[in-house]
Order: sequence, then C-alpha cells, then structure tokens
Amino acid sequence: MKKTFFILLILYAINSQAQQIIVASDGSGNYTTVQAALDAVPSKNNKPITIYIKKGIYKEKLHLDSTKGFVTLIGEDKFKTILTYDDHTGKVDSKGDTINTRTSWSFLVRANDFTARNITFQNDAGFSAGQAVAVEVQGDKAAFYNCRFIGNQDVLFTNSQTSRQYYQDCYIEGTTDFIFGSSTAWFERCHIHSKKNSHVTAASTPQNHAYGYVFNDCVLTGDTSLHNVSLGRPWRPYASVTYIHCYIGQHIKPEGWSNWNNTDNYKTTRFAEYENYGPGADPSKRVSWSRQLNDDEIKHYTLKNVFGDWVPLRQ
Repeated sequence: MKKTFFILLILYAINSQAQQIIVASDGSGNYTTVQAALDAVPSKNNKPITIYIKKGIYKEKLHLDSTKGFVTLIGEDKFKTILTYDDHTGKVDSKGDTINTRTSWSFLVRANDFTARNITFQNDAGFSAGQAVAVEVQGDKAAFYNCRFIGNQDVLFTNSQTSRQYYQDCYIEGTTDFIFGSSTAWFERCHIHSKKNSHVTAASTPQNHAYGYVFNDCVLTGDTSLHNVSLGRPWRPYASVTYIHCYIGQHIKPEGWSNWNNTDNYKTTRFAEYENYGPGADPSKRVSWSRQLNDDEIKHYTLKNVFGDWVPLRQ
C-alpha cells in the first residue's frame, strides 16, 4: 500500500500542474497536521492543490474555508489515514460554547471543487452521544472516492441547497439520519451500513430541486440484530430520495420508509425505487406514498440531468 501511495504521488506530480503538499505526523512531510496544510492553501485559490496525507490518526477539528477551492486530499491508506474528532451536541467547547448539530463537524468543507480519495472521515463521540457530524459539506462540486465515513447519528451532513456532491465506492455507516441535508448528492457503488433500528437518510430537498439523493448500484446492510430500519424520513416536506439497482438487506423494514415525527411531510415526499433487490426490497409492501419508477422515468436519472453543467469523474 505504501508503494502504491508513492507511485500515485509521482503520477500526479508528472501529469498535473497541481501544487503538491505532504502531511505526515512523523515529520517526514511538509506539515505534521492536516489543518496546517489546509491553512497553507492561498485565499481565493483557483489552481489545483493536492495534499497527500500519510498513514496516521489525525485528531483535528478541520475547516476548509470557502475561499480555498480546487483542493484534493489523497490518503495513503483509507483504513489507516483517519481524520477524526469527537464533538457532539451538548458538549461544551474550549470557548464555553455548547456544541449543536451544525457545529459538531469533524471536517467542514466550505470550498468549491473539493475532492477526497482514500481517507477515513470520522466522528468518534460514541454511540450514545447524539448528533455528531463527521463531515459537513457546504461547497459546490465536491467528490469523494474510496472514502469511509464513520460515526453514529448525523454522520454526513450535505448542508447546502446549492451544493452538488458525488460519492463513489465509499463506505458510510451510522445510526440515525446518518446521511442528511438539502444538497443534491449521487452515491455510486457505495456501501451504506446501519447500526441501529432508525433511519438511513433525512433529506431536506428544496421543492424546486428535481433531485435530492440518488443511490445507484449501492449495497445497504445492517447489524444482524436489526429489522426495523427505514430507507429515509423527510426532514422537510419535499424530500427527494431514490434507490436504483440497490441491494436492500433484511434490516430494512417491509414498508421501506418513515414519516418525520407524525407530521404531514410525507404527503409531498419524493421517495422512489427502481429494480432494487435483496430481502428488504419487496415493492408490494412499501408505504403508499412512495413510488416504484417505471422504465421511462428511470431514463431521467443521469449524472447530467442531476448535476447539470458539472459531470464528476466516474471511475
């Protein structure tokens, strides 16, 4: 793996005009912390900058400012390059402020044109800590490849109506609403793992957005004791979530979806499926307010239709 990492580094150096930065906790790189490398990115940056992160556990509360676009993070090993922190709702920070969902992130990405590869993003606050975000993405055109998102409640916060996000070959685990927010996001060949009888998604898609979350060729699994997990519940009335050609494990309850605290949100949700398979995929038992797409409708689900003028690299 180490050899592969440095081969990748050399290839990027040869084939790209991107500035190269190396982070290593042992002092063998340009910086020993990830935040120091992020801070080194110039304000109003508009040129590609690649930050290579060697294996290690980097316990830092990370922030990529909105003026620092075109940054790519590449980890040496997705299992051993770990960016983590442990903030959660109710915790009091060093300034005396009480942490809430929107300030609990371990890594906040506010910049546009951000890419990450081969990295574990984690919030290790614990199973019973409540809302504890691992990654919050606000910037537009964010792409994650072969990454892991580890935590419990509210792990991945797609927090902007104007943000488009792409996740490919990623592993995402959590308990409640662990993929949530208002962004438009496409999940390609991802592994989604539930650790509690609760909800996978909590979308808050705006009414005027045709697409919210799209899961394509994904695998949904759960701990063996689970049999009452929902594919999602609508955080806002027009929540849009679609599962296409996904394996649905036995942990997903027969009705498939849940409402949001007995509100009327379900009446205008856009929850849909197409040709899913597995023990939890029986369409005949789904709630009446979800849909099974037909062969004509599914043709509209393309990256171009979902993302418009941005077509992320598909590998």
